[in-house]
Amino acid sequence: MANASAVLKPKSHDEEINIGLETKYRAQAAKSLSDILAATYRLTIKSHVYHWNVVGPLFKPLHELTEEHYNALFKASDIIAERIRALGHLAPATLGEAAQFAPKANEVGKLTAVDMVNDLVADHEAAVKVMRDTAEKADEAGDVVTADMLTDRLTFHEKALWMLRAIVAE
Repeated sequence: MANASAVLKPKSHDEEINIGLETKYRAQAAKSLSDILAATYRLTIKSHVYHWNVVGPLFKPLHELTEEHYNALFKASDIIAERIRALGHLAPATLGEAAQFAPKANEVGKLTAVDMVNDLVADHEAAVKVMRDTAEKADEAGDVVTADMLTDRLTFHEKALWMLRAIVAE
């Protein structure tokens, strides 16, 4: 019978893996994906805070849209973190202080629905730029899984941008 402690001993996260991707690329991809994960959390938190606090004539459509977005973003964070793990790296244990991601409490009451949308648009656009660059590098490295995941994420963010802009269009 095998030694139970040897069987149950977890393997180190830095063990050598051979999935057809260069070690250096995997480290760079994990770093970029960690940045994308942080941006995803930032958008999750902001979308949730704005969901709770939006007022005015745009309340209902923005309240519903931000709820749809923060739920999708929360699910995406797990997908991104699991890809980092599949590349042989630890998902970030800290994503910074959540307080840094959320809008300041004393500012939320002063923001109009349009201000909230514009803030979300800026964060979505910034995330899209990093995702697009990371997806291109993944394609060049033959990392079709990361590229495919980022294509899905880009599709979500570009649709979110369209919808957010449509809500505030005059």
